[in-house]
Amino acid sequence: MQKMLSGVKPTGTLHIGNYFGAMKQFVDMYHKYESTFFVADYHALNSVKDPAELRAGIIDIAAAYIAIGLDPNKALMFKQSDVSEHTELAWIFNNLVTVPFLMQAHAYKDAIANGREANVALFDYPMLMAADILLYDTDVVPVGRDQQQHVEYAREAAAKFNHAYGATFKEPKEIILEGVAVVPGTDGRKMSKTYGNTIPLFGTKDEIAQAVMSIITDSNAESPVNVYAIHALFRDCDYLGELYKANKGKYKALKEALIEDIEAVVAPMRERRDAITDEEVKQILTHGAERARARASAKMADVRAKVGVSL
Repeated sequence: MQKMLSGVKPTGTLHIGNYFGAMKQFVDMYHKYESTFFVADYHALNSVKDPAELRAGIIDIAAAYIAIGLDPNKALMFKQSDVSEHTELAWIFNNLVTVPFLMQAHAYKDAIANGREANVALFDYPMLMAADILLYDTDVVPVGRDQQQHVEYAREAAAKFNHAYGATFKEPKEIILEGVAVVPGTDGRKMSKTYGNTIPLFGTKDEIAQAVMSIITDSNAESPVNVYAIHALFRDCDYLGELYKANKGKYKALKEALIEDIEAVVAPMRERRDAITDEEVKQILTHGAERARARASAKMADVRAKVGVSL
């Protein structure tokens, strides 16, 4: 069975854009592979500076994936920082790549283009990400098309190491999550906590209703485009065609229908999330880390021997 891996940074409150943009796809397909899921807390350090916020985020993201259907008994689930081989391997890869090579990373180029100061972690994150992927002999990594470069960097790191020291790492392939549209926010832009235009994934019905009622609409249009775009994530086009035809110009009624359809999907997940305790999540991550370290340490023993640091 092929091996699949996915990692998610524990940053910010989850919203339906996160769910439909990546989370749902991983949970839908993970059982078809020998799957690994990790909380990328070291990657999160680049943007999260509050220790309490990071700790809460780690618990939240792990619990969220369990709540939406990931079974930690069927997938390896752990916290990145609990497996020191990730950062060790990243350092070894640093000795095989050049500065111009890393300068091509989209996140770094975007930071520079927008006048933001790029710290070393942002500049070097592709090698830590490569280590995340390659440590576990990963065959495939599910990503959106805008994240394809992450896997390309991992492939290049594997090729450079294999060329220098002999066959060691698989060259992983990306699974492009086609058909995953950009989820629109309440203002029509991409749903993002940065824009404050989100609908919370585990929000109460009242919180969902407040967000939906704030969706910007065009008072001159017969159909609220932004409402429909979000509604299409929850209902098929035939159903929505009839609903929006029957309620032409009735924006409040259509928003209320959207609230009910979101609630029908979110409520069961919210109940499962509320039933998971922090201690249960910590135990799952601790147990997963033990299993992950066993695999990672075996891989690193081979790597250390090949680069010449083990005696």
